[in-house]
Amino acid sequence: MAESDRDEKETPRRLELREFETSMTAVLHQARHGSSFVVTSGDEVLTEVHPPSKSLRFRRQPGALRGRIRMAGDFDVFTARALATIEGEEG
Repeated sequence: MAESDRDEKETPRRLELREFETSMTAVLHQARHGSSFVVTSGDEVLTEVHPPSKSLRFRRQPGALRGRIRMAGDFDVFTARALATIEGEEG
């Protein structure tokens, strides 16, 4: 049923492997926003790229880790050598 719903929405755009490799970030961004793609090599279908199902989309839960993360008291203290490196000086 979910497969037929996807077919009714949009026919996947065909991409040759080389085109997919050079534009992978853009293709994945488009897939995240509802587009579907079929990646091919010659006439052989290698894979399909489509939006994730709603069950796989994670919702951020602010405060979910409250009280579970601790920072060391000296987390922002740098050694002289580390500070020199950050400032571009030789240490």
